[in-house]
Amino acid sequence: MIREDGRKLEQEREIKITKNVNIYAEGSVLIEAGNTKVICMASVSDKVPQFLRGSGRGWVTAEYSMLPRATNERNSREASKGKLSGRTVEIQRLIGRALRASIDLEKLGEKLITIDCDVIQADGGTRTASITGGFVALALAIKKLVEAEVLMENPIISNVAAISVGKVNGELMADLKYTEDSAAEVDMNVIMNKKGEFIEVQGTGEESTYTRKELNDMLDLAENSINRIIALQDKVIGE
Repeated sequence: MIREDGRKLEQEREIKITKNVNIYAEGSVLIEAGNTKVICMASVSDKVPQFLRGSGRGWVTAEYSMLPRATNERNSREASKGKLSGRTVEIQRLIGRALRASIDLEKLGEKLITIDCDVIQADGGTRTASITGGFVALALAIKKLVEAEVLMENPIISNVAAISVGKVNGELMADLKYTEDSAAEVDMNVIMNKKGEFIEVQGTGEESTYTRKELNDMLDLAENSINRIIALQDKVIGE
């Protein structure tokens, strides 16, 4: 089966990561996964959360937002509504959890790194693109701190990347674009590190159940895509 954008079932969209898109942030990238585009920026501060003060440990957190015209119809900014939606809160917590798994918080010391992920164009997979791009922004910020001898050693443990997989019209496929995601019988987000370990798996039978074999097959699809994405992350960080 060939998908509507010409990809094979196991093929992720073309991913492009452009670094240093913001002159002020310690680390910044624009990540593009097909038509999905997210700006990820890492900001470093000495103001750790209250519960970590005096502990010698740092923290990584994330904020996520979707610009009003990121989709085919304009949506109001959440700031104008006075509160974040449940979806936004869930996604930024997910990004934070994923990126904290990539770093030794004791080696980071009492520093707070905030990863801002702003979706400028959405066509499915915004949370997975945010995690993948967010890690690169984080790694670039850490690289700058090490080069400036603010940190004596690199606290990064391992790359972290994410991809969506699912079942659409009975077919298992990787990296769902919006039209595939909205029609999916099963939708799953998979986050892994460079060691091949899982950080989080979110799998939902939207309109049908799925078997153990289908689960294993979807995880294989995700792992293969993530391995390719991590190779791209390394190339961008090392350039």
